[in-house]
Amino acid sequence: MDHYQYSELLKELDNKCQNIAQIIKPHSIQAQLEDIAALEQDPSFWSDVKRAGEMGKQKAKLKRLLQTYEDANGALQDAQELFELAEGDEGILQQLFLQSHELEEAIKKVEIEVMLSDEFDSANAIITIQPGAGGTESQDWGSILYRMYLRWAERRGFKVELLDYQDGEEAGIKGVAFIIKGENAYGYMKNENGVHRLVRISPFDANAKRHTSFSSVQVSPELSEDIEIVIEEKDIRIDTYRASGAGGQHVNKTESAIRITHLPTGIVVQCQNDRSQHKNKATAFKMLQSKLYELEKEKQDAPSNNQDKSEIGWGHQIRSYVLAPYQQVKDLRSNLAYSNVEAILDGDLDEMIEGVLVHGAK
Repeated sequence: MDHYQYSELLKELDNKCQNIAQIIKPHSIQAQLEDIAALEQDPSFWSDVKRAGEMGKQKAKLKRLLQTYEDANGALQDAQELFELAEGDEGILQQLFLQSHELEEAIKKVEIEVMLSDEFDSANAIITIQPGAGGTESQDWGSILYRMYLRWAERRGFKVELLDYQDGEEAGIKGVAFIIKGENAYGYMKNENGVHRLVRISPFDANAKRHTSFSSVQVSPELSEDIEIVIEEKDIRIDTYRASGAGGQHVNKTESAIRITHLPTGIVVQCQNDRSQHKNKATAFKMLQSKLYELEKEKQDAPSNNQDKSEIGWGHQIRSYVLAPYQQVKDLRSNLAYSNVEAILDGDLDEMIEGVLVHGAK
């Protein structure tokens, strides 16, 4: 990077920062925080636990957004001042050039925060992975995706709660459902919703042939209790079965696991994470409400997206993971390709997820 290129970069980042400021209005955020602080001084405020909790979440989100913006804007102003004072000092210029990537990342971080502003983006994410046709191959691919998301959650310091796990016949999984709990978990994960395609030399093929496998990832927000989605009793069928954890662990002697089928839509949810049938039933209903919300959202978005994702197979994938004959992960929405396949399958997803978010914002 030379003097001119850095100057142009600063102009570009300054324009981005100004646009962000117009959207988030830092002075307005500060005023909102002051209003919340004033409310907290009133003893009666804390008597409404639910309201106090919601305000606490809003306060934390506003503080994080404001701090992220101020950090990025401060770093940009420092870089602009140093650049003006450098006056051809190659040592200072070289230092600025080396720090340019960090500056770009700081501005990008604010952009991502602004993009994660939809109603449920800050919610926890309920994720279901369902292997497609193909037996052991697809079931193994499903388990690889499951591990990938667990590792991603671990990298971000998020918590994971397993809801349902069905072992594959020879390897992998027949299906898994879990919740990723953390700030903006759904906002990040919502674009993972769709069919994921894997191309590799099969470890289950004695002839070492290349195989293509598909798995569906369904993502929906964990809805708060004040959001009510009416489910008619006549529209559901509830089945109980004996629960068993991953690898056959925690086998229950009672039929505590719950399966709910929503007859009008065909949506099926299962929960077996608790020994209490009552708790499993409550969680399963929460999963069903979440999936019905996501289905309605997809219907509303349908006019701008004619692709039918109901089939787990060719022509419906959102992303391809190619391990042979070359190594590449390509997202078919952002049209960006990545060569760090091993790191991605180990949960290094942020760059790829953010690429889709940025593409969607455009």
